[in-house]
Amino acid sequence: MDPKTMYKLTYGLFVLTAKEGDKDNGCIINTAIQVTSQPNRISIAVNKSNYTHDMIIRTKEFNVSIISEKAGFDLFKHWGFQSGRDVDKAIGVDLSRAANGICYIANGCNAYLSAKVINTVDLGTHTLFIADVTDGEVLAGDESCTYGYYQSNIKPAPDKAKETKKGWICTICGYIYEGEVLPEDFICPICKHPASDFKPL
Repeated sequence: MDPKTMYKLTYGLFVLTAKEGDKDNGCIINTAIQVTSQPNRISIAVNKSNYTHDMIIRTKEFNVSIISEKAGFDLFKHWGFQSGRDVDKAIGVDLSRAANGICYIANGCNAYLSAKVINTVDLGTHTLFIADVTDGEVLAGDESCTYGYYQSNIKPAPDKAKETKKGWICTICGYIYEGEVLPEDFICPICKHPASDFKPL
């Protein structure tokens, strides 16, 4: 099977946020969907290697900020290209706070949802969280950002200078692995995609 077939599925992009004690954190996901309207429920699938995943496991609550087409690449770099285990993602960004006490992102997003986990499903590398929507607000009238829109209009083109290096570039997020040979079992440390999603520089 051609793995790029999966790229033709359409879905949005979101900032998933959680709060545990005084710690705010978040990550970029592309897996939030409404599963029922009565009751109003959503599901999200989160990679177990994400710090936000562990926070949600413990607190059972989260917010999903829906990224709009007005978002800049800095939003993706801040929430998606670094780990909350290593940096405090709440520093240096404007955060708003929902009624559940968890932050949401207003700049570059058109709405947010607050949710409370009612069930989880172990998917191996990910956990599927099923959650009741407890609150939400429309923040702007901008169109929601799809994965395809991000790839075509927001993600910067690869730096030609970097392409002179020996290595491999992730076709999903742009991470560069330096070296002659990319291990077959390599997983991108940024977007968690496998070696099959890398191409030579």
